[in-house]
Amino acid sequence: MDGQWVAGFRSAVISPYEEIRLNEPRGFRDQTVRQVLRMAGGGERIRVRLSNRYGRAPLTVGEARVAGRGGREGTALRFGGSGRVTVPPGAEVVSDPAGLAVRAGTDLLLSLYLPEETGPATYSHMPMETAYVAAGNRAGAAELPGAERVEARFYVTGVDVFVAEAKATKAPGIAVAFGDSWFEGVGTTVGANRRSVDALNRRLERGWVVNQGIAGNRLLTDEIGEHALARFERDVVSVPGVTDVLVHFGINDLGLPGMAGLPPASADDLIAGFTELARRARGAGLRIHAATIGPFAGAIYPGHDTPEGMAARRRVNEWIRGSGTFDAVFDVARAVEDPARPDHILPAFDSGDGMHLNDEGARAMAGSVDLGALGI
Repeated sequence: MDGQWVAGFRSAVISPYEEIRLNEPRGFRDQTVRQVLRMAGGGERIRVRLSNRYGRAPLTVGEARVAGRGGREGTALRFGGSGRVTVPPGAEVVSDPAGLAVRAGTDLLLSLYLPEETGPATYSHMPMETAYVAAGNRAGAAELPGAERVEARFYVTGVDVFVAEAKATKAPGIAVAFGDSWFEGVGTTVGANRRSVDALNRRLERGWVVNQGIAGNRLLTDEIGEHALARFERDVVSVPGVTDVLVHFGINDLGLPGMAGLPPASADDLIAGFTELARRARGAGLRIHAATIGPFAGAIYPGHDTPEGMAARRRVNEWIRGSGTFDAVFDVARAVEDPARPDHILPAFDSGDGMHLNDEGARAMAGSVDLGALGI
């Protein structure tokens, strides 16, 4: 069948050995991990991407299966024709194509049986979704009664979907949401798919947006995950079918240093970083859409809210709005700010910590994107 493979789901991962972590490293042995993947886009077939990028021991997958919600034993995944695969430390693997059709906006259940000691797992640390961990090989079980619930995602970095030629000729394009917790969804309801990226996908009629947000991620400095410039090639340019990239960075460059008593990133450094992102996007033939840096004054986290950081945020936002560096700007800051206190999130949109958006705030963030400018 003629057509093309494109990204239908993505999940950016970090190392369990990060110096700063929001949860403890997790490893597995003789356990099944079942994960819920909300598909941004659909196709006639799928292939699944697994990563041991940050592992220090081989990752052995004894059995892998995928199923839709309510599916029974699901469809077995194979890797080079085998139902079992070992992924060396630092490596990734892509499954053979599996004959399971999926639709945009539906859930895919991925079950991995991990028979051998994995060591701390490569993972997505705040995906606002629940993984289920059960003893033994339960990959083919319809239900996992008594399974441990863990709010993280392990080893999976993506699902590609095959779009047949008849549809591919009309394929409108795929955008990557590349940024921090405001894309990954921190503050929204766990398991409800109310992240800003989900809300944006519900606005789209043709194309879709895959989520490469990492909570705590920075534009300029490795701290929680590799910084944006370091991971741009892997997490944006290499995504099959990508035509556009949406970026939201800056909050963590301005807020996180204060936790260690350090000064925030300067406005000049952030402007240089955004300019370089735009240069790389254009060099890869991609359209780039930049968000203004969201408000975070009054954040409950010690050291985040500083006069220097707020001043830099205001200056960078004026540059984003007026520089003409990007193909389009979506003004998240104005969409979610409190008009009476523009450095603060509007109370109705605040998740409760002064720094993250709740479900309604995420919807307002998605609403700030001009679909005509996005062009997918």
